[in-house]
Amino acid sequence: MRLTPRVREILSWYSSDNPGVKANLARMLMHGTTAGSGRMVILPVDQGFEHGPARSFAPNPAGYDPRFHFELAIESGCNAYAAPLGFLEAGAADFAGEVPTILKLNNHDSLHDEKDPLSSVTGSVNDALRLGCAAIGFTIYPGSSQAGVMYEQLRDLAEEAKAAGVAVVVWSYPRGTDISKAGETGIDVVAYAAQIAAQLGAHVIKVKLPSEHVEQEEAKKAYAKNAIPIATLAERVRHVVQSSFDGRRIVIFSGGAKKENDEDVLNEARAIRDGGGFGSIIGRNSFQRKKPDAVKLLRSIMSIYTGETK
Repeated sequence: MRLTPRVREILSWYSSDNPGVKANLARMLMHGTTAGSGRMVILPVDQGFEHGPARSFAPNPAGYDPRFHFELAIESGCNAYAAPLGFLEAGAADFAGEVPTILKLNNHDSLHDEKDPLSSVTGSVNDALRLGCAAIGFTIYPGSSQAGVMYEQLRDLAEEAKAAGVAVVVWSYPRGTDISKAGETGIDVVAYAAQIAAQLGAHVIKVKLPSEHVEQEEAKKAYAKNAIPIATLAERVRHVVQSSFDGRRIVIFSGGAKKENDEDVLNEARAIRDGGGFGSIIGRNSFQRKKPDAVKLLRSIMSIYTGETK
């Protein structure tokens, strides 16, 4: 398998990383329907842990079975499949080599939903190596009073993963007492969260799609003074990507809660593409549908990223 010029360019941005990390990044970038394009579509299924089984899987009961998600990622041509330890252990041997996997190393349940959350470490780099994973995943909550703990945990796990040749994917979700609900997706806060993840050594950064809301008073002044364009979703995506080392880190955007209208999901993908984003990480909007419908939607998203459809 020869790397495409675009994938070679992306790998060149990670000049401090060893061949193992670059090989695993290439493993994801060169897999699936968008292989070689520099775009990524990842299937994440940590919602059973984060939100509970009924909220996550009752809309499509096939999702209670961990094997369903491996099959969905493989059949749709996702670049990778991300999940906590239990879900990956339930299928890693049966589907070994068929799709790159990402082990989510920390998780948070909703039975005790703090305003300043701190996820628990639920897996290890050794688990990721044992399961043949291309990357580890880790959530941080910038804005939480517990953020410093998560930053230090990530620093240690990222160092261990990189030394072992495993890539690092960071879920960077602003949340905390001093951030309003609107502020969690405010453009200034999301861009800041992406910057923090990049500074902490992430190879791939996952953030929510940003709104036009600007949360911080000092940020409002900076956005106005510098006339930063944020009126359209594509412009906001572009700003978040720019905030991630001027586009020299892979930034992908989450799909959020399930949308009833497929066109809403596809329009978001178009905005991500037009804003220079690297792709989507689509969970509930895919696995909460019957498999044929989920595969169709994921492939439609991928065709937008590859340029096959507008």
